[in-house]
Amino acid sequence: QVQLVESGGGLVRPGGSLRLSCAASGSIFSIVVMGWYRQAPGKQREWVSIMSSGGSTNYADSVKGRFTISRDNAKNTAYLQMNSLKPEDTALYFCHADVRHTIVDRIPSTYWGQGTQVTVSS
Repeated sequence: QVQLVESGGGLVRPGGSLRLSCAASGSIFSIVVMGWYRQAPGKQREWVSIMSSGGSTNYADSVKGRFTISRDNAKNTAYLQMNSLKPEDTALYFCHADVRHTIVDRIPSTYWGQGTQVTVSS
């Protein structure tokens, strides 16, 4: 089993910054991809960013140039650095990870964090 523990959410004013953390623990051989989604009240879940095992990244157009996804392999942790935050960024942010539990596993299992709230308001 794998769990993802998220932190770093909070209240910030427009133009401010936050860094979200997502720490994975448990039965992990490798993490194929890690990524972030968000969901605002009354709206559909929106994909935000993803990072592959090879280090490639991709971003939604709405956050491109403002958000940066990164990882610390030693800590099995992903980060989402959010700069120039806008009220439209207000949402519950979820981390996900596709995990290989052992060396013989070829199809990863997907895990989700509990979500961390980001509120951008003046």
